[in-house]
Amino acid sequence: MTEAFEIEVGDLDYPRCDPSELLLLKDLPVANIGDAMDRLGVVGSGIAPIYKGARVCGSAFTVWTRSGDNLAIHQALSLVRPGDVMVVNGGGDTSRALIGELIATRAMLAGLAGIIIDGAVRDAQAIAELGFAVFAGSISPAGPFKFGPGKLLCNVAIGGVSVSPGDVVVGDDDGIAVVPLDEVSKVASRAAEIFANEEKKREGYYKGVR
Repeated sequence: MTEAFEIEVGDLDYPRCDPSELLLLKDLPVANIGDAMDRLGVVGSGIAPIYKGARVCGSAFTVWTRSGDNLAIHQALSLVRPGDVMVVNGGGDTSRALIGELIATRAMLAGLAGIIIDGAVRDAQAIAELGFAVFAGSISPAGPFKFGPGKLLCNVAIGGVSVSPGDVVVGDDDGIAVVPLDEVSKVASRAAEIFANEEKKREGYYKGVR
């Protein structure tokens, strides 16, 4: 039998976003957040919510794992804090699901705001019934290996975007935006302005058709 690798763990005291600043982004459309970052920092459309209406906003707890292997995810679940979003670089591999209903349930009970995986998941209907926010590149019934290797709390890439521990991740039906931690306040302010301007335009359009 193959022995499992030791999972490398980075700095557990990494900075997280202030909850008050998270609230500024929580209800804004991801499209407006992306516009506020000059349309950079938007994750590729291959990673999407596995059910309609899923929404997530929180500080990134990053995981880098070998394709098709979820040992690092299991270890991460014992280290996350409530409100975190687990962001997993699974190498974009869609042949084996890295999480399913059981891990999603553990994550929800641990207080995670959601999980984003550049890879596959399974038990999509059961996860939707849980109401736990999961974004992934694909759905596959095939289960994962649990040998490693993997790393926690390092810089990762998902869907063409770099994510550092503590960056703010926001997801909705349109997809995902990653806001660098040191830009949260600026981006939230710009995104709110963009949203307000669009609301004015909508009001004008509706007046024009009455």
